[in-house]
Amino acid sequence: MNIDDVKKELAELRKNIKYHSNCYYNNDAPEISDYEFDQLMLRLKHLEAQYPELITKTSPTQVVGGVAKREAGVLVEHDVPMLSLQDVFSKDEVRAFVTSLTEQLDSPEFVVEEKIDGLSLALRYRDGELTQAITRGDGIIQGEDVTENARVIRDIKQHLNDKVPYFEIRGEVYMSREAFKRVNERQELLGLKTFANPRNCAAGTLRQLDSRITKERQLSMFVFNLQTSEGIEFATHTEAYEFMKKQGIKVIHNYQVCHNADEVIAAIDAIGESRGNLEYDIDGAVVKLNSLQQREVLGATSKVPRWAVAYKYPPEEKETVLRNIELSVGRTGRITPTAVFDPIQLCGTRVERATLHNQDYIDDLDICLGDTIKVFKSGEIIPKVREVVKSKRPAGAERFKIGNICPVCGAKAVREENSSDIKCINPSCPAQLENHIINFVSRDAMNIKGIGEQNIRALIDNGFISDIADIYILSGHREEMIALGLIGKEKNTDKVLTAIEESKENEPQRLLTGLGIPGIGKAASRELMLHFGSIDALANAEYESIQEVRDIGEISAAAIFEYFRAPHNIDIIKRLKLYGVNMVLKDTGVTSDILAGKTVVVTGTLPTLSRNDAKSLIEANGGKAAGSVSKKTDFLLAGEAAGSKLSKAQELGITVIDEAEFLKMIGK
Repeated sequence: MNIDDVKKELAELRKNIKYHSNCYYNNDAPEISDYEFDQLMLRLKHLEAQYPELITKTSPTQVVGGVAKREAGVLVEHDVPMLSLQDVFSKDEVRAFVTSLTEQLDSPEFVVEEKIDGLSLALRYRDGELTQAITRGDGIIQGEDVTENARVIRDIKQHLNDKVPYFEIRGEVYMSREAFKRVNERQELLGLKTFANPRNCAAGTLRQLDSRITKERQLSMFVFNLQTSEGIEFATHTEAYEFMKKQGIKVIHNYQVCHNADEVIAAIDAIGESRGNLEYDIDGAVVKLNSLQQREVLGATSKVPRWAVAYKYPPEEKETVLRNIELSVGRTGRITPTAVFDPIQLCGTRVERATLHNQDYIDDLDICLGDTIKVFKSGEIIPKVREVVKSKRPAGAERFKIGNICPVCGAKAVREENSSDIKCINPSCPAQLENHIINFVSRDAMNIKGIGEQNIRALIDNGFISDIADIYILSGHREEMIALGLIGKEKNTDKVLTAIEESKENEPQRLLTGLGIPGIGKAASRELMLHFGSIDALANAEYESIQEVRDIGEISAAAIFEYFRAPHNIDIIKRLKLYGVNMVLKDTGVTSDILAGKTVVVTGTLPTLSRNDAKSLIEANGGKAAGSVSKKTDFLLAGEAAGSKLSKAQELGITVIDEAEFLKMIGK
């Protein structure tokens, strides 16, 4: 490998790692598993060890992941850096760490404890009272103040028993599997996007601007470190733990004090074996020095402390036999295959199903019914099929094909052009209908409150709903629905019928969102209605005219054009109009066209306007309020602590304005 190839690979690795680090730390939306991320980091470290002259100050190996986000709250300087930990992936590396410290220090003790998969948080107490809660942010300089949200987390003590002058501790905010299940059930009920895993949900919840949402989602917290204190001193980490317990602080449980490498390895193994019995997710085990004085002696690098490492458990993989492939149909008609196999235990949990995504995925793996397959858990959360054990394939096995028939309604299923998706083309397919109705009544669409997934299923099963238009004639079946208890008793049924009646007055962009046209969500619906003014005008528009609308591309324009020309959909629109559902934009919310055709991004803290107020003013003057900076951005409206969006705007040469310039621009 020549030096140019090395430089090229290093650049690509650093770019990918920074991207995925941003997804994980700042957007709470990782796109790859922890294991896949760790492999990228290991490769980078390996190359940098071979070519130390190519290490840069900004390399991911030299900095802490994450930046402080102004959106979450006021930025606060760290008293003590909230560093990440050095990851190790083998028992030999753990032994080497223990041996190295044993050689450097006098009879060191080690504490082994669970590494909770959540969001790091520092708590500051003054005279025994909680004064601030701060996220890790950039880990070195500053984090985000999330005190109001921290106050509604039950595990966080508001008052200590002892009035210590200053006491700062660090812990991990997480979400139990049961709480996570409840949140996702509620998201589904409201027709909202579900969270990928408890860690993402916990991180997003802690950064909520509304503490009521934080309280509702029932976050939890374990404390795992003393950051600093005044008025009281401790010799060891475990001594600090004992003091915290007396204050009612919830510390990491089942931690073990060890004196040599064998004991440390045994403690790591014990934690690994207990993973399946825990009510929360862990992503490893932490090995740390017990003596606080010895920690001071060793110190830290710019990124990690030298007195601790995090052991990452390898992805657990097991063989099992594929017994069936079940097919399900989503709201858009997309058919999704799911592998059903003999139950196995992975990371302590029973697993017997895994998604196979689409026909291409099945073909790439060369899967046949009866095959022996290898299943693993991606990031210890999502079961995935890794490969087929071809040597164990039964005689006469044939590759599975989804086919061209819908598994629910028996109608024709076709593969979309330039896509891996196979879809049912029957708009009245019961499977599509249920998901279609859920979308129609959701908050972003017609916002019909009180009608949940179970109610919708019952109404479909009992023949009261066969398409979205039927919702508006349910009042004619009031007595029957009450008698059958499809929505509830008389009071609940009347509430839902009232909500349905009130939804008729919604602006047409809500109706357009609820129609479920592929690619047409809340933002696109608003742009379309601002342009055409009514559902009828849009329905009669030519393909080229639809493409003229801002942010509507060829695929979306084609989907809209085809939707309004399908006989089934024409009938639905006709009936909705007959039942009194509003089709005309009465209030555009636009007071001027000063910003027409302009895209504006808001960042930082403005002197007088809130972020939402600024966005409303942008839209009221014909502009588009976007969430991220790109080449399409016309202006960046920046306030104090503008952060990375300001840097990106400056890199792209985008005009940056302050609040005064913005108000002058729109004539305020």
